[in-house]
Amino acid sequence: MRKAILITSVLLGNSAIFGQLSPAITSWLQNTTVTGTYYVSGNSTPIANNILVNCQTVQYSANNVYVSTKGVPSYITGPFLDGNPSQASNQNAIFKFPLNPTQNTGTATSTTGGNIGVFINGVAMFDYRDGASWKNSTSQMAGGPYGGAGDGVWNRDAVVGELGGFDCAKGHPAMGNYHHHQNPSAFNLDLNVISTVCNLYLADGLYKIDSTQHSPLIGFAYDGFPVYGAYGYKNADGSGGIVRMKSSYTLRNMTTRTTYSTGVTVTAGPVVSGTYPLGYFREDYQYNTTSVATPDYLDDHNGRFCVTPEYPAGIYCYFATVDAKWNSAYPYLVGPTFYGNKVVTKVSSITETTTTYTSSTSAISTVEASNFSATVFPNPASDLVAVQINNLNRTDVTAELYDMNGKFIQKAVIYQGSTITYFDTRSLYGGEYLVKIYNGNAILSKKITLAK
Repeated sequence: MRKAILITSVLLGNSAIFGQLSPAITSWLQNTTVTGTYYVSGNSTPIANNILVNCQTVQYSANNVYVSTKGVPSYITGPFLDGNPSQASNQNAIFKFPLNPTQNTGTATSTTGGNIGVFINGVAMFDYRDGASWKNSTSQMAGGPYGGAGDGVWNRDAVVGELGGFDCAKGHPAMGNYHHHQNPSAFNLDLNVISTVCNLYLADGLYKIDSTQHSPLIGFAYDGFPVYGAYGYKNADGSGGIVRMKSSYTLRNMTTRTTYSTGVTVTAGPVVSGTYPLGYFREDYQYNTTSVATPDYLDDHNGRFCVTPEYPAGIYCYFATVDAKWNSAYPYLVGPTFYGNKVVTKVSSITETTTTYTSSTSAISTVEASNFSATVFPNPASDLVAVQINNLNRTDVTAELYDMNGKFIQKAVIYQGSTITYFDTRSLYGGEYLVKIYNGNAILSKKITLAK
């Protein structure tokens, strides 16, 4: 019965939820003043790129929402340590999303290279692939996303094959189009840190995983259905507490690559080895039909029908899957096929009458205020004190540093769509200080010690 209710909810549409505007209109992070920055290798001082971050305008009609974006996040991008010559550049794009996404009842549409969705900060969402595949020669793998694509038999998984080229936020550019193939949270916030790229740079990203809360809505796929972070309600009806949403894909038990999981014989790929471990190719995985019967396991599209905070009547949702250590888990975001009808397009202009939606960054909801938390570290500190939001930051958050006599010392801002900022404390004396963090009407106070 519950599933029938959820299906009806989707069929009736979600352009308005209980008389309110759809989350497909209200969830985008808007900005018209703040510009982006990037790191270059070996230098922890960010460089300005003078490109507006997040989304610039959101316009909607009865059936569609149009999102204008430069495609650049508010968190600092780079460096890309695999020789990638690009930096995040202005994409100047308008994306058209349906307000009433529909299930594809025919043959599922495969995800493709390039954009398969857009994050709420206007950044591109890619699937598992990096554009290269095996051709019985290691030279065929050299092209990657910047060269030849191979024969499409054994398709390289970008999350594994290009690990060394992701920045701290797990993103990188393809010809300037900055994007994420995976959960957009900083590497060194994972429980098992598999990349050292954050060592010299701020550990930033779109959001920080919080296992105690339902993860935020982080984007929309090209079929119009929402994409959430790693955690959700255990049961589809919103009961059962908060759990990690799990992929139903597992690695195959094999030492050679001569067949697909269906048993079909194909051109042989490299044997499983330290150089080409299981998981290096998309075809190393198989879908377990029995897993999806468990409430917190996802279907073959990496999603399920369920209630979420934004969709209390229920809707089909994708989730950014991670493993128990918060490392990205295939198929990562969407795929390898879409659940719905793929209809999202880039448009050069808007040709129907629309209303402009303007979000408020001066106030947050009561629910957001009650869930607001932050971490101040290290403690004790010396040269730098960092302030990090413990989930998704939808508004500009102000942090202020005071001495214990109440004297104001410094101010820093965590911009919406990023999670971290810092105080330079090299010139301060040792002793105790107070950090006050303001998020609308929510105020946190944290005591910090400077050890000099």
